[in-house]
Amino acid sequence: MGFLDSVFEFFDCDWPSHKKLKKKPLQTVEIKVKMDCEGCERKVKKSVQGMKGVTQVEVNPKQSKLTVVGYVDPDKVLERVRHRTGKKVEFWPYVPYDVVPHPYAPGAYDKKAPPGYVRNVVGDPQAGELARATSFEVKYTTAFSDENPNACVIM
Repeated sequence: MGFLDSVFEFFDCDWPSHKKLKKKPLQTVEIKVKMDCEGCERKVKKSVQGMKGVTQVEVNPKQSKLTVVGYVDPDKVLERVRHRTGKKVEFWPYVPYDVVPHPYAPGAYDKKAPPGYVRNVVGDPQAGELARATSFEVKYTTAFSDENPNACVIM
């Protein structure tokens, strides 16, 4: 340790204004935005392209989906798209149907969902009870169903 090192340690001060900034983690934000034409598609893409921290923007007009990858806050991205485009936007509410235990139960199945996707009902308390039911519960609720060929013959 030399003379300069000891001088720097002596004068080293932590000023309150020198706070360490936390870097946001790399995130993928998926947003549902209705896009009718190429102009809408361009407007949605430009609304987030200039945002600080955005590394990649992908627009899928067939699914009405905007995917933003970068070091960004998801709520800020959603608000920016809403403000710049004037469109109704929401976080992507769909998941592949393989992820949901009962994809065709009321509450999970959505006619407006893209092919192969259903609504994410796993963490949604407003979704139907049957959509989040366990296999044990489903077995007893379908035991007396007319669609079940192995249903009780007493009926």
